[in-house]
Amino acid sequence: MNPMKRLLLQAACGLACGAALLLAGCDRAAPSAAGAAGNAPIRIATKPMTEQFILAEMLALLIERDGTLKAEIKKGIGGGTANIHPALVKGEFDLYPEYTGTAWQYVLKKSPLADEKALMDALTASYREQFGLEWVGLYGFNNTYGLAVRQALADQHRLQTYSDLAPLAGQLTFGAEYDFFEREDGYDALTRAYGLRFAKRVDMDIGLKYQAMRQGQIDVMNVFTTDGQLSAAGIQVLRDDKRFYPAYRAGTVVRQDTLARHPALRGILMKMDGLLTDQDMARLNHAVESEGRNERDVAAAFLQTKGLLP
Repeated sequence: MNPMKRLLLQAACGLACGAALLLAGCDRAAPSAAGAAGNAPIRIATKPMTEQFILAEMLALLIERDGTLKAEIKKGIGGGTANIHPALVKGEFDLYPEYTGTAWQYVLKKSPLADEKALMDALTASYREQFGLEWVGLYGFNNTYGLAVRQALADQHRLQTYSDLAPLAGQLTFGAEYDFFEREDGYDALTRAYGLRFAKRVDMDIGLKYQAMRQGQIDVMNVFTTDGQLSAAGIQVLRDDKRFYPAYRAGTVVRQDTLARHPALRGILMKMDGLLTDQDMARLNHAVESEGRNERDVAAAFLQTKGLLP
């Protein structure tokens, strides 16, 4: 994902949920009464990422709010989109959070498209016609690739965009994990597109980048725009002014027959539309990953601040 990025295979849920789309374990099931005839739970799947766990809890909380519908979350499906999408089409799940860039390039096998409206229109039509699925709302944030610099450096040189780095790059050290230097859309392609010639490049473990940035060992690094550590690291994410990277906007993909069975569900899911900024999602990820807070508690507290839960 792009979203197949950052696969935080959290020990309790990773492999146990991956093989052959196991529909047991690593979940938060609704009360047993939900299994009664006519009251089956809405089955929510997630990829093995903290972000997806939080989003699924938000969806479940909203679905269950008035007590009419129940929800069941299957967390950390191994393989992400590769396994969840076909399972959704088969009816093994009812809905899951997905990213537009992943759906467009991985599921539909399309080349990147910069025009987000055109992409969304085509994506919606293709999912409806080919798979019997609907995109219901986009959450607001864009979890895509990005470049970040130390906040002090951004303030000193008024850095706001990738292009702003070009005159300064010859004085800066760039840090990234190994695969960023190997990917077709990674370091070489990015620096060519923006005319960036960094003084030095450093290959480092993905988990050490933020520490290296704080200690001044690197000046620029690649990030994902909702990384939890961005919310507490004194780092400025720059704007991709040439739109080198496609958007990965998260939204809910749901089966059409599920919407037909539950007429109120579309309106419930649309409460997530435009709800979260990149910064919001980064803060929520940070609360779980760095502060050790429970995903459901974090989700509930956020929905309360938006007036969506009592």
